[in-house]
Amino acid sequence: MTKRFIAPLLVPLLALPLALSSAHAQDNFSLPAVKISGFGTLAATQTSSDAAQFVRPNQSSGATHTARTGVDSNFGVQANTELNSWLSATAQGLVRKDAEDDFGAELAWAFLKAKVNDKLSLRVGRMGMPVFLISDYRNVGYANTMLRPPAEVYTQVLLGNIDGIDATWQQSLGDTNVSALLAFGRIHKPIAASNATVHLDGTSLVALNLVAEHGPFTLRFGRVDGKLTLNDSPTLNALLAGLRASGAGYQLAPLADALAVNKKKASFTSVGLALDWNNIVLQSEYARRKTDSYINNTNSWYTMAGYRIGKFLPYYNHAETKSTGHVANTVPSVCPAGSPLACAATVRVLSAGVDTLSAAQNQSTDTIGVRWDLYRSMALKVQIDRVRPKDGAGLLIKAQPGFEGPITVGAVALDFVF
Repeated sequence: MTKRFIAPLLVPLLALPLALSSAHAQDNFSLPAVKISGFGTLAATQTSSDAAQFVRPNQSSGATHTARTGVDSNFGVQANTELNSWLSATAQGLVRKDAEDDFGAELAWAFLKAKVNDKLSLRVGRMGMPVFLISDYRNVGYANTMLRPPAEVYTQVLLGNIDGIDATWQQSLGDTNVSALLAFGRIHKPIAASNATVHLDGTSLVALNLVAEHGPFTLRFGRVDGKLTLNDSPTLNALLAGLRASGAGYQLAPLADALAVNKKKASFTSVGLALDWNNIVLQSEYARRKTDSYINNTNSWYTMAGYRIGKFLPYYNHAETKSTGHVANTVPSVCPAGSPLACAATVRVLSAGVDTLSAAQNQSTDTIGVRWDLYRSMALKVQIDRVRPKDGAGLLIKAQPGFEGPITVGAVALDFVF
């Protein structure tokens, strides 16, 4: 991701009101007001081991026994302008460490919103992908109780944006407010891999987001369907080429086709519940991911509970993810009679490659933390996670041979908004 300032990202949005105003100006000329707001997190993260690295979703390097600031730190700026009584524009730039191991800026949001009536609105451009309970504000630390969303659930979908169009319908049913969002589009996203930055294309995306709010309760259901294509992956491409070159005697071409990520169907279904009542804060989500490629099917969930004591909010969270299905490894354990001597080594390499590619990422985490609202737009958080990977490294990366875990992760973060 190329480093760049946030300001150039906002130029098209800020220029749009000027263009529209110039085109329609008559005797009175005025520019629409632009409202600038922002958010950020300054954080340091450290673990109890150098044998593996702790990361947030889609980061290429993370925290070890040496504290790092890049894991949980970010900075965002948002611009909003009302073009007229029914049309508005929004853009959001975000600086953080993502697929590449440096701080880079990205255009998170850039859309026009048309208010058709009091109940229906349409947006076109780049919007947040509505896949989680806190999708719209998961990068805004100040808006969340925990220091970070639980990785067990929020790692399951790395496509955080959608380029396209959506429609939102809002309706009051007595004391309950209901909203329904339907989105269509696609997205191109850099993805952190073990030895390279690859690119994931999500096409034919259809997202449904249903939310019901009643007093202190919020209930949400979401579903996203689409097709995935993974590009520029040297590890995957080499393995698929090896399987297809193995010859008719091995019949491994179907295995290569099953592992490939080329316009493969994928879906993600989730349900979430939140409660903020008096001093009690509860939040929980359950999710299922399914794909027709080497990417594992998963079940994941978390439950967080907190209790306010003045300006302090101590909380506890438990999260789990479990792989529920993967492509079967059909590489034979022995070579056909009369095969060259090199066959045995080739079969071992191919079999190990398939096992590594489709390895399960089972993991659970227990979290304790406290949030201190030290100022009306600033909060200090301290959080400790006990991460327990199962059957491998789980969601940890760059694990050394023989690593089993668990590890302890400690972090302190200062969240702010302006």
